[in-house]
Amino acid sequence: MYTRQNQKDLTSAQKKRFVAAVLELKRDGTYDQFVRTHDRYFVPDDDDGLRVGHMSPSFFPWHRKYLLEFEKALQALDPGLSVPYWDWTSDRSPASSLWAEDFLGGTGRADDRQVTTGPFAHEKGNWPITVGIREGRFLTRNLGRPHNPITLPTAAELQWAVDDPVYDTAPWDSTAVDGGFRNKLEGWTAPRRERWRNHNKVHQWIGGHMTGGTAPNDPAFWLHHSFVDLIWDRWQQKHPGSGYLPAQRLDRFDRQYGRVLSLDEPMPPWGVTPRELLSHRNLYRYA
Repeated sequence: MYTRQNQKDLTSAQKKRFVAAVLELKRDGTYDQFVRTHDRYFVPDDDDGLRVGHMSPSFFPWHRKYLLEFEKALQALDPGLSVPYWDWTSDRSPASSLWAEDFLGGTGRADDRQVTTGPFAHEKGNWPITVGIREGRFLTRNLGRPHNPITLPTAAELQWAVDDPVYDTAPWDSTAVDGGFRNKLEGWTAPRRERWRNHNKVHQWIGGHMTGGTAPNDPAFWLHHSFVDLIWDRWQQKHPGSGYLPAQRLDRFDRQYGRVLSLDEPMPPWGVTPRELLSHRNLYRYA
């Protein structure tokens, strides 16, 4: 059993150890394999393939397993490590400690969004972007999107999702408008005046590489999704009688909506089922 901490409570030594391990995974090629995996399973709902990582009920268990595999890789280098979480309802500013020189570095420069501060700055030579290259071989961010400002989700926006007692609703994708915690938290269900909520809004607030399928190119991805995992746990505690939906395979949706996974269907690429990942409490806890 190990503990995932709030990033704001990390000591300087803990930040240094986390960064060192992430850089080593990048150096030996392991990190980019994780980026490729996420990109491979980022399947939108207008695609007729299997939706497993996003826009589907398996969004939460798939990312839980994904984080566990990343954590395993970190712990192979430093057994004391875990993935910290970033509570974006509290740490809401580009000046937050998350973006400091000794941790993730800050926003990108105005002309090309290149991150120039912190250990993942291209000029340090340790973080070449090799998967999903768009602008260049450097990490990009645009915190807060100053040219068209966007704010991080508020505590009220998050609570709006957590208060929904239904896990997910048909048609089990980004268009589900009849409620459902998964779609509200993932961020596709929003009032017409907004395009994003919660998880998706965080990706948009960070900008740069975080806005696409290769979002893990930015190490902020892991801290964001560690918090998303914690939110899922909080929802489960608030609604103990509510389970994963759909519970059974829904072949009737295959042709019209593509495939989504039910509770006992294996999730690629690992072959574990959502049922096996409904709880984390025998593996780790949150501080």
